[in-house]
Amino acid sequence: MAKTPDNGRLELLQGTLDMLVLRTLQLGPQHSHGIGQAVRTQSDDLLKVETGSLYPALQRLVKRGWLKAEWGVSQANQRAKFYRLTAEGKRQLVREETRWGQLVNAIGRVMRPAAAPGTEE
Repeated sequence: MAKTPDNGRLELLQGTLDMLVLRTLQLGPQHSHGIGQAVRTQSDDLLKVETGSLYPALQRLVKRGWLKAEWGVSQANQRAKFYRLTAEGKRQLVREETRWGQLVNAIGRVMRPAAAPGTEE
């Protein structure tokens, strides 16, 4: 997550990190660095997940049963903990995506209210 809004990056809304992690892992198991890189790459470098936010989120998602963690070896031949989505995590992702869509629609209605009859925008 960006610490300063003037660096060209966007700050994540509270609660969106879990959704992004779940979505990233929908593509397959990944270690923490890979998850952060995927979010950064897929957002065209607009979102950066800080380590201090990612690790607690991963631990929270494992504790909730949405992720499973296993030790493995990274492409750089380093020992790393890999995370994968559980069946419950897949169901949670669907719930998160639904809520996200509702939030985007609600904000859109506030930001672009329908013009009252007889008025122009």
